[in-house]
Amino acid sequence: MKFTKMHGIGNDFVMVNGFAEPIPESSVAELARRVCDRRFGVGSDGLIVAAPGTSEQFAMRMWNPDGSESEMCGNGIRCFASFVRDEGLTSDTVIPVETGAGRLVVEIQADGRVRVDMGKAWLRRGEIGMTGPADETFIDQPLPSPDLSQFGLPCQVHGTAVSMGNPHVVVFVADASTVVLDKAGPMLEHNELFPRRVNAHFVQVLDRSHVLQRTWERGAGATLACGTGACACAVASFLTGRSDKRCIVSLPGGDLEVEYADDGHVFMTGPADAVFEGEFEA
Repeated sequence: MKFTKMHGIGNDFVMVNGFAEPIPESSVAELARRVCDRRFGVGSDGLIVAAPGTSEQFAMRMWNPDGSESEMCGNGIRCFASFVRDEGLTSDTVIPVETGAGRLVVEIQADGRVRVDMGKAWLRRGEIGMTGPADETFIDQPLPSPDLSQFGLPCQVHGTAVSMGNPHVVVFVADASTVVLDKAGPMLEHNELFPRRVNAHFVQVLDRSHVLQRTWERGAGATLACGTGACACAVASFLTGRSDKRCIVSLPGGDLEVEYADDGHVFMTGPADAVFEGEFEA
């Protein structure tokens, strides 16, 4: 199987041209587990396949390192747009893509960065995939959890839940560097409010146009970046009065520009870089 290794500010992926090399549905979960393994495989935060869409030319599908399929990936879709161009599958700079979170439009800019209309931020419990009244929002509310103060969080953790096609919970902290990510992250990922698990983010506000984010992704663990998470963090920062609608989100792998538009759509801009090409014995 031919592949290209790519990353978006350190969030890395194995990219496969599914037009040339279709992957059987029955074997793709196990393939993802093997190819994402950083010791026995290529190593990545996910396997992304460019496949034919039903109403658009392209559909993006992504599998996590544990073999579970993710609805969407913000850094991944930027890499996807660059990948299909590099593969010669399109010469367009504006590319509609079908994803598990719906149809998204990606624009490759003149400077090589990629801007994505991530669609609307969904705020109701039923849209996010939370327990409780479906029409209610969950903004800066207490999360049922054990005492996490030993892991750099307050005794009572408050969170804001946002869906960008996949579920996120954002926790604001005074100092993100003190959060013990591999302890606090899994506890929030498996929080009882989120039956399908959740991506957990710990955010430190630097000023009204700049926030700092650390992430624990469901099915992947600690990652250098999470694009949908950055969008969720920017939305949560605005909804709780901590930031403006346009801000820089700094992650361990680099920065993303996020804009929360008046119509509820979220726009994310950042890089997408190829690392190397190779073949994997599938």
